[in-house]
Amino acid sequence: MGENSLSSASITDGLETQFIGQRVIYYPRLASTMEVAKREARLGAAEGTVIIAGEQTAGRGRIGRFWLSPKGSIALSIILYPSLVYLPSLIMLASLAVVHSVEAVTGLKSQVKWPNDVLVNGRKVCGILIESDVLGDTVVYAIIGIGVNVNLRASDFPEISQFATSLSDELGGGISLLSLIRRLLIEVEGLYLTLLAGGSIYEEWRDNLVTLGKKVKVESGKNRYEGIAESVARDGSLLLRQANGSLTKIVAGDVTLRN
Repeated sequence: MGENSLSSASITDGLETQFIGQRVIYYPRLASTMEVAKREARLGAAEGTVIIAGEQTAGRGRIGRFWLSPKGSIALSIILYPSLVYLPSLIMLASLAVVHSVEAVTGLKSQVKWPNDVLVNGRKVCGILIESDVLGDTVVYAIIGIGVNVNLRASDFPEISQFATSLSDELGGGISLLSLIRRLLIEVEGLYLTLLAGGSIYEEWRDNLVTLGKKVKVESGKNRYEGIAESVARDGSLLLRQANGSLTKIVAGDVTLRN
């Protein structure tokens, strides 16, 4: 089933969730799902409202980078109103939801590269962006943005072909965008409800990290580090063992796996 079959109704119809995806706003073409989601959140949109674009023309990745979202890919943003304590877990939740959904729908195994990429066979297939507005101890809103390369040929896009892939490239055939989106929303809600019930998703996320135990280079702001990615803290920070034996905690940064 192609992107042309996508609509708000096709996504929500019979969707077995309590609130995530029960309201979907679908655009065939849109600049940025994150910007629309933020606007909707400021207007008091119901928790679990999802903004989806068939094609995104000005998608954003982390650190203000451009995120390519041509037709055949998934570009969506989910509005949440979590307590402050759950904010660090949203990146774990989103990446695990993608891993679960990809395997359920395609049978492909994927792994997480700290902090926000999902890889299939060592190549990036998904990027995740979390943006929130916090006043004091109150989260005004949190938006989970997820972009997945589904039905596209990475080789058609030279700007990503060196490091990225798509699910159809890996599977050798097309995938139902509708099935993957619906499964993704179910998985996001299940993991979110686990958190709200006092459960932990940290251990599963940690165990899915391809980064751990590897030699890595990390760029964090103006700082650069090299060492072994030893572990991750419960708040999602990377614990890097440098050559001098020191252990450095990195809250945010870009990781390159070294051979």
